[in-house]
Amino acid sequence: MDPILIIQDFYQPDTKLYHTLVDHSRQVTQKSLEIADAVPHMMPDRNFLEKAAMLHDIGIFLTDAPSIGCSGDKPYICHGVLGRQILDKLSLPREYGLVCERHTGAGISKKNIHANNLPLPLRDMIPVSLEEKIICVADKYFSKSPIQKQKILTTAQVIKNLEKIDIGHAKRFTGWAEDFGLLP
Repeated sequence: MDPILIIQDFYQPDTKLYHTLVDHSRQVTQKSLEIADAVPHMMPDRNFLEKAAMLHDIGIFLTDAPSIGCSGDKPYICHGVLGRQILDKLSLPREYGLVCERHTGAGISKKNIHANNLPLPLRDMIPVSLEEKIICVADKYFSKSPIQKQKILTTAQVIKNLEKIDIGHAKRFTGWAEDFGLLP
């Protein structure tokens, strides 16, 4: 399975959005593999990480996020669920779609969805597998914003950003960062 070929089924190569997605996905893939290399005792599946990290944001084109070139009609927060739907329709193993669905924020709980009236299915969407956690963590270090895409955040900056969203996100991320040796 070649993630780039799957991406090209939904994104026109040589467009701003294609490059935004692929560049970001490559950054997340590289960081995911670096994290995996730092925790060999946890036995992460590097092959799965490489492919799933490339596909984790495949649903962004269906969202309304003009700053990164997306002109869909769904709120950006839905991109993970939309990505899962895409990958499930392609009959990829279920684990690929779960990475899409569970990587947003530091995972989104059913309680968060209900309390904030988010336009998401009412279920927990928090990373469970080691690989889901690694990709979720890796994703937080990079932005898809054209202005910020070359900037790599520090772990402290990621935690601070997540605290602004929800303290639970920051706590989850901090725990994973500690497990993966990303804290000073």
